Amino acid sequence: MSYKIVVDSCGEIPQEYKQDERFESVPLILTVEGEDIVDDETFDQASFLKKVADSPNCPKSSCPSPERYMKAYDTGAEHVYAVTLSAELSGSYNSALLGRDLFLEEHPEVKVHVFNSRSASIGETLIALKTMECEEAGLSFEDTVATVEKYIESQNTFFVLENLETLRKNGRLGKVKGLVATALKIKPVMGATEEGNICQLGQARGMNKALVKMVDFIIQKTADSESRVLAISHCNCRERAEMLKEAIQERIKVRDIMILDTRGVSSMYANDGGIIVVV
Repeated sequence: MSYKIVVDSCGEIPQEYKQDERFESVPLILTVEGEDIVDDETFDQASFLKKVADSPNCPKSSCPSPERYMKAYDTGAEHVYAVTLSAELSGSYNSALLGRDLFLEEHPEVKVHVFNSRSASIGETLIALKTMECEEAGLSFEDTVATVEKYIESQNTFFVLENLETLRKNGRLGKVKGLVATALKIKPVMGATEEGNICQLGQARGMNKALVKMVDFIIQKTADSESRVLAISHCNCRERAEMLKEAIQERIKVRDIMILDTRGVSSMYANDGGIIVVV
């Protein structure tokens, strides 16, 4: 049974799968000072971060069109799965749903499901890999959907950023209260609600203390850790990600840990030095 997994470009696809026909990344568009930057294989993180740092205005993103999703679905696969940014944070999920409905009008024989990650970045990555795992194990389309939806419900997302200005200015912080001045070097430890909104879990003075506190939250919230894959994405701070990996491994055992650099959308919101963990 052939299958295809479509991931919007907020999700990082591991290097070993970038040329795999079973996977496709559908790009969002990033806009800085009127310049549109496609979040695809041409994305240059260093150049982008410099443009953002030099701009007095907040960068913006726009989700893929339903037509772009339709094109991604139309590859001859019998089972198609899409994984998108949390529906609470982006229009990508609704666009993928509309693209599915339009596609099925012309191809009713294909089975298509769109997963609302309720997360972002490597949260989407892990969902895509779980979907592949189910398909490779021979599960039916319906059982794959049920298994992955249950997996999504069990996921936890955590992040610590150098600053929250892009999230704040683009309205992604929603009802988060109590964010303190960056002049005090207080770093909020953030997470995701069950619905996929952003919430504040705690705070600490300085990045290192905030990361330690984030590890505490990871330990508290991770059940059955030995059966789970933990993923870390970082924006231009590999050494920080490796240190975080070691700190986690000292506290709990997990099945595996992967580290990936952020793609364009995640780079825009995480900013230089941001760290995201999903397990």
